[in-house]
Amino acid sequence: MVGFFENKLNIFRAINPQIMKFTTLYFFLFLIIFAACKTNQLTGNKSYNFISNKQLFPMAFDQNDTFLKDHEVITNTRESEQIKTIGKRIAAAAQKYFDYKGAPDFLKDYAWEYNLVKDELVNAWCMPGGKIVFYTGILPIAQNADGVAVIMGHEVAHALAEHGGQRMSAGLTQQGLGLLLNKTTEKQPEKKRKAILAAYGVGATVGVMLPFSRKHETEADKIGLELAAIAGYDVSEAPKLWKRMQELGGPKKPEILSTHPANQTRIDNLTEWGPSAIALAKKSTKKNPKCSRIPILWV
Repeated sequence: MVGFFENKLNIFRAINPQIMKFTTLYFFLFLIIFAACKTNQLTGNKSYNFISNKQLFPMAFDQNDTFLKDHEVITNTRESEQIKTIGKRIAAAAQKYFDYKGAPDFLKDYAWEYNLVKDELVNAWCMPGGKIVFYTGILPIAQNADGVAVIMGHEVAHALAEHGGQRMSAGLTQQGLGLLLNKTTEKQPEKKRKAILAAYGVGATVGVMLPFSRKHETEADKIGLELAAIAGYDVSEAPKLWKRMQELGGPKKPEILSTHPANQTRIDNLTEWGPSAIALAKKSTKKNPKCSRIPILWV
């Protein structure tokens, strides 16, 4: 029986020796992908991520330092102090969240920093490792401390859920598969080869990367709402905030072609999630009764 299968394998190799080569490559790539799937401590879900925080944090910190050198950082104003105050409360809420989840040491390597930069863009972000930046252009949309907390909770949630490492892992895998496909099709007629590569590009983007990104945004919306609630802010402001975002106008892509869920989808989700976020905040506070309350500063 063994000889029979060896004979068939030799025939297969003789017909197309390249098949064995690239089948082996795909097999090892599958093993790498499978090994990179691990349970996310915050969400409890399996996630594809082979970039560790030890690798990611130094890169993020360097990028943050470079960004701050190239932009005007606002200090000693009411707005900049508010960003720091709310940032500290969200960071404290994040620690409470992980205490509640049974992972109190998860944030030990975080180096929290909260900055406001002068820029008209409607933007804010949190680097992996806790480097938070708000642009002045987003403050009129936030309008008040609760709005700032909702935005900050969302951005911090991206870092806590390790979305940066997941996106980098997915991007590198997409590139690797593209290079492999490029290699395996190099003997195909040029027209056919271009069609195959184009189909892969569209399929990988629309079918994988964009849904991957929208999932992250939805996940960050939910976790961010919970962080804001734990920090003591009024999460009923969240859907109002996204209504203001919606009123900004501008070109709108169909949701399937966008990196983010549609504004109305987010408004509906945040409205639905509000009560459960408040309930979670009460549970986590009962588990950690030493929750400090810092007075709210308003924009």
